[in-house]
Amino acid sequence: MSSELPSEVPSKPRTGVLVASAAALALAVTGGVVAGFVWSGGGPAAIAEAPAGKGETLSATIPATAAPPVSLNTSTGALPSLADIVERVSPAVVSLKAKVTQSRDTEVSDEDLEQLPPSLRDFFERFRRGGPGAPGNRDRRPRGEVQGSGFVIDRTGYIVTNNHVVANATDIEVSAADGKKYKAKLIGRDEPTDIALIKIDAPAALPAVTFADDARVRVGDWVLAVGNPFGLGGTVTAGIVSARGRDEVSGAQFTDYLQIDAAINQGNSGGPTFDLSGRVIGMNTAIFSPSGGSVGIGFAIPSNTIRRVVDELKKSGSVTRGWLGVQIQSLSDDAAKALGLADTNGAIVADVVDGSPAEKAGVQQGDVVLKMNGTTIKDNRDLSRKVAALQVGQTANFTLWRNYRQTNVNVTIAKRPGEDRVATNRPGRDKDDNKGSTGGDAKVASLGLDLATITPAVRSEYELEATAKGVLITDVDADSDAFERGLRPGDRIIAVAGDEVRQIGDVKSAVDAAKAQKRPSVLLFVETARGNKVYVPVEIKK
Repeated sequence: MSSELPSEVPSKPRTGVLVASAAALALAVTGGVVAGFVWSGGGPAAIAEAPAGKGETLSATIPATAAPPVSLNTSTGALPSLADIVERVSPAVVSLKAKVTQSRDTEVSDEDLEQLPPSLRDFFERFRRGGPGAPGNRDRRPRGEVQGSGFVIDRTGYIVTNNHVVANATDIEVSAADGKKYKAKLIGRDEPTDIALIKIDAPAALPAVTFADDARVRVGDWVLAVGNPFGLGGTVTAGIVSARGRDEVSGAQFTDYLQIDAAINQGNSGGPTFDLSGRVIGMNTAIFSPSGGSVGIGFAIPSNTIRRVVDELKKSGSVTRGWLGVQIQSLSDDAAKALGLADTNGAIVADVVDGSPAEKAGVQQGDVVLKMNGTTIKDNRDLSRKVAALQVGQTANFTLWRNYRQTNVNVTIAKRPGEDRVATNRPGRDKDDNKGSTGGDAKVASLGLDLATITPAVRSEYELEATAKGVLITDVDADSDAFERGLRPGDRIIAVAGDEVRQIGDVKSAVDAAKAQKRPSVLLFVETARGNKVYVPVEIKK
């Protein structure tokens, strides 16, 4: 969602955590310490200036026999040796080397530079001046080598790895556990989930893994991570599942990562995470690190996600996702109370894309999606994933909260368009947070806001479009809840409590109604000066 933010893209604030791609990481590490989420795929070991020179449906059980799980020694309480399980699963794990040509879209942007400390910012500036984006060098793209890991899922040679390991690859070499090397071809890749499928032609059947159902994995379960860290070759680390449902890894939209404390380092990307029965429960993908090395916080893509994506990649080389056509937000406690909801389950519709399945079915801005096909929606990301998993042409039933009561609509799901189609955010120039009032028509003291009717003069001063609706915020009390929640001069109130705002009196009436109902806050629907549409619950001053 974008502003669907893109379609069924949850509207979330930027966390400010530096996320480095494999290519960027190789540069950053040479210049200093990088803190944040880092792909564990390694990245180019070196970057030179020289120019760059379909299968069957994946079954739920891949050939390979899972052994009984390893258990504690009942007499001593000690965990026995894991050597037997490592010996059994290691032959299905491979090392990858991908020769890559850096694409122009991986160049360092001004926004990225602003997030870096001065020492790294200077380093990247020097690289950009002499690198592929520099004048006279735009046709020269640096080449490098990405090292990563993968695992065989089919005896005929299908191998799963991370998309960021093989993206932009011109040549992929696979090294098997027995030392044999093979050239691989790319079958398909899915950037949103960071999953890729490649294939090698081997003279004989290959050892292959078995997938487990990650829904049965519990926090505290033992796991093994196998891969090729720092290009050293087959390496095994052990730990436990530290958490489930991590969706903050690089703004993950369609993946709830498993968090594990088994050591993962650069080069481990694409390697499998095994349970103690030797079944794959996930794929090692990223680490959170202040230095680029493991600190015991790693993230693995769950096995059920891998299976679904790989099944489509084998069929068509790409992944098709369902699309509803709305921009959504999660509910805060205050927003839920303002809407008369008992809890924060659900996702509120901030905008509906013109011509989308949602619009055709009658979904409205301000609706809260409570359930899909009878299943409770936890938050915006939960809705995004559930909709994406639907088949194109499938009809789904949505339970909505509208005007303080439930209603149901049936929506025929469409194919998710490209990002350029669903991203409806409009860039806008930043407004000075301390900009003074332009002589607003009224002050709503209980909200701490000065508001103005949108006149031609106001429209010109704030560079508003001719179609801009609502009332303009011209000043915000610095001690108000509205200020704390980020409202600033230049933002516009489009609706209050689900009712469209046409004049300042509409805002005052909504506040009076909330007071009469003894509600502690009102829910404002706001379009910010940057063009983002968000719901903001604002406390009513007594």
